[in-house]
Amino acid sequence: MNNYDVIIIGGGVIGCSVARYLSQYNCKGIVLEKHNDVGDETTCANSAIVHSGYDPLPGTKKAYFNVLGNQMMPKLCEELDVPFINNGSLTVSFSDEEDQTLLELLERAKQNGVEARIVEKEELFKLEPNLNKEAHKAILCPTCGIVSPFNLCVSLMENAMDNGFELALNSCVVDIKKNDGYDVYTKDGKIYHSKVVVNACGTYSDKIASILEDIDYHVIPRKGEYYVLDHFDKNFVKHTLFMCPTKVGKGVLVSPTTSYNFIVGPTNEECDKTDKATVAAGLNELRETAKKLIPNIPYQNNIRQFSGVRANSSRGDFVIEESKKNSGFYNLACIMSPGLASSPAIGDYVSKLIKDKLALTKKDDFNPCVRKHLRFTKMSKEEYNKLVSEKKEYGHFICRCEQVTEGEIMDIIHRNCGATTVKGVKKRVRPGFGRCQGTFCESEVIKVLCRELNVDPMSINYSDLGTEILKYDVKRR
Repeated sequence: MNNYDVIIIGGGVIGCSVARYLSQYNCKGIVLEKHNDVGDETTCANSAIVHSGYDPLPGTKKAYFNVLGNQMMPKLCEELDVPFINNGSLTVSFSDEEDQTLLELLERAKQNGVEARIVEKEELFKLEPNLNKEAHKAILCPTCGIVSPFNLCVSLMENAMDNGFELALNSCVVDIKKNDGYDVYTKDGKIYHSKVVVNACGTYSDKIASILEDIDYHVIPRKGEYYVLDHFDKNFVKHTLFMCPTKVGKGVLVSPTTSYNFIVGPTNEECDKTDKATVAAGLNELRETAKKLIPNIPYQNNIRQFSGVRANSSRGDFVIEESKKNSGFYNLACIMSPGLASSPAIGDYVSKLIKDKLALTKKDDFNPCVRKHLRFTKMSKEEYNKLVSEKKEYGHFICRCEQVTEGEIMDIIHRNCGATTVKGVKKRVRPGFGRCQGTFCESEVIKVLCRELNVDPMSINYSDLGTEILKYDVKRR
């Protein structure tokens, strides 16, 4: 039996945020994650937007946590050394009816305490010259931003582990029993016991909650497909561009990313929880819809398509609550958009609930910061030359598309919550994210992983266990 004060089920951005904020208190905690890395579900397949909070209905959990999370994000990303850009958003109207919707959204922004204003046509096209010329006006929300969701999730978990939290990967929860606290059973035969359990399982959060009790909500999985465009023109789009939202979501957006790519998406269709396929029909629909925002999107610069499944709620709102029947069991369910923006606020809020429940005391030595990353793309020539003179591995480039050095890969392998897979390296420092999509660098990444982890090349997985890339030894001639 593995005994803990707190067990968090789910290593996405919500679970890792709770772990990070809990790690400031004197408690023994662990995150159980079914995958071979954190952040491998919805967290790594979304729009990467830190929404300002103008859209959620006033008085909802979405509105409260979105606005607070947006305010917390810049400082959090500074502490965790996570890429974040405060680029602002424009929600664009294309008809008189949508003009009225903008006014309603402006009033909603006011009620939610979000800075926003109407931008008329002349100013709008000065801000975004490539917009469809049929655009009428827009709401400008300057507090909207973009973040690297991969780095945010990993760095939250790294910081939690730096401060004493534990992580168990490949630990799929199959049963929970109440027994002077909770016994949590995993697929690999282990049993974990704790006083408190946090259910942060994303699209499977309703399934985990229903192990212990009947629930009055369920997850409605909806798939969103995206295009990723290469770095071709940093001025193509500067703000995150939204269409006027509808009852089913915020619609298609066009946005820059923190890596200076551009994304177009998502589609929005109800699906099976495991359906992450990108299909021609969905992508064609996406291209047609996106024309309304920007008519001439240069899809010749497309380098990848991907999809993610969102945990929409039958209640229409986040479920963030302690079970009424099972004390100490917290459900963080149906965390759909704007879940990424809300994650710091949710993590802080839930950690305080648990602190009060267990009468936890604050640590004297809690460190809110991770060790800074040495990123080639962020250095001056003088800084880089000095670094290479001291650490020659930073002079060897593994990924030419994204300009990633061997030293950067070595560093993220050996950190807490370090990379052990090709995808894990890719998420953290981007080799394989560029135009060649790993054609050149993947074999080099495998070599570095093998050497630094001291393992056989045959054992290196792309992502989850059982996804080994190398299958056979061949005779060298």
